[in-house]
Amino acid sequence: MKPEEVTRSRPLAPLTTLRAGGAAEQFYCARDREALASAAAYLHANEMEVTILGSGSNVLPSDRGVPGFTLLNRTSDIEVGPGGEVVADSGAAFQDLFLKTAQAGLAGFSYAVGIPGTVGGALASNAGAYRSCIAEFITGVEVVEDGVRSWIGPEDLQLSYRDSRLRRGDAGRCIVLRLRFQLEPGTPALIYDDARDYQRQRIGKQPPPASAGSFFKNVYDQGLADSLPGLPERLRASGVVPSGFLIEAVGLRGYRIGGAMLAERHANFILNVGRATASEIRSLAELAKARVADRFGTEIEEEVLYLGDWADWQSVGKP
Repeated sequence: MKPEEVTRSRPLAPLTTLRAGGAAEQFYCARDREALASAAAYLHANEMEVTILGSGSNVLPSDRGVPGFTLLNRTSDIEVGPGGEVVADSGAAFQDLFLKTAQAGLAGFSYAVGIPGTVGGALASNAGAYRSCIAEFITGVEVVEDGVRSWIGPEDLQLSYRDSRLRRGDAGRCIVLRLRFQLEPGTPALIYDDARDYQRQRIGKQPPPASAGSFFKNVYDQGLADSLPGLPERLRASGVVPSGFLIEAVGLRGYRIGGAMLAERHANFILNVGRATASEIRSLAELAKARVADRFGTEIEEEVLYLGDWADWQSVGKP
């Protein structure tokens, strides 16, 4: 990482799918794995605050910006080996991981079609859909943690539903370089058929403007599921309550604060429809949380991560 490659006050909104938020105090783009590892080791050795940014599809930087050092991960290698072993850089597109493994006749990642994130982002949030998640296939993770480069097991990352320790605390002290997967052979026609079906479902549900995809996690609460009229039976049986169902039930579908709007098509999507600020987007999220808690006595939790300086943030909407 050369000094001339580091920029200051780099706007981050263009690097996020929500198209909102402030600037990185210091910024560096790592385009290969060794550059990422070297930068991580240097920043850890100098005890600098580190924020990792991939495709920007599940994050919202504060309007006040992101202090310390932001590392943009643009690594992209994916290697398919014998026996179904696959090694992918953390910056590789999750959808590219599907394409490369499907071409090799390996099943497991059909659900990744249409997910805009990176492999590392998918790991951090244990991304998944249609009864599957990335954690099922991971056998090893290469990291730089507190300046030391090593391979660790997936259990060390405390993976759970849409969560891992990479989302919590000082996440920048553990920077993921690449992941190792073990996949099983599949029938190519069936792999692609599944992918096309998942893609059709996504197109039917997801609105087109700038968003972060599903803003909130689903709620797992059998008692709540049993109490909700109109909840599809398959969800009731499994005790799953989509946050979008709850947000729609409290009358917020289509509600706006400034340039931020809860989508008409899918109430768990917050859209940037008019140069929304990060504060407007978060205010709308907080409103949804408050209304759902008041009505149903349950808290919905964000999938989206808030990055940077939110210390003095105040809601700009009505409670």
